[in-house]
Amino acid sequence: MKTYKSFEDIDKELKRLRLERDIAWEEVKLNKNKLIEDIQPPQWINSGFRLVSKYVFWLLFKRFLK
Repeated sequence: MKTYKSFEDIDKELKRLRLERDIAWEEVKLNKNKLIEDIQPPQWINSGFRLVSKYVFWLLFKRFLK
């Protein structure tokens, strides 16, 4: 347990803890927004299209080699 010598020390500690809490809250909001952006349907469609196009490219490439 931390002991404080004055009320100023207590106020500094409370201010530091408040700032840490605010930073953590902003990180949570940022992560929430990033998650929402990542699970949007256009992202899924775009990723699926890229996978299909790579697969088709390799199939065509193998066919031309034969």
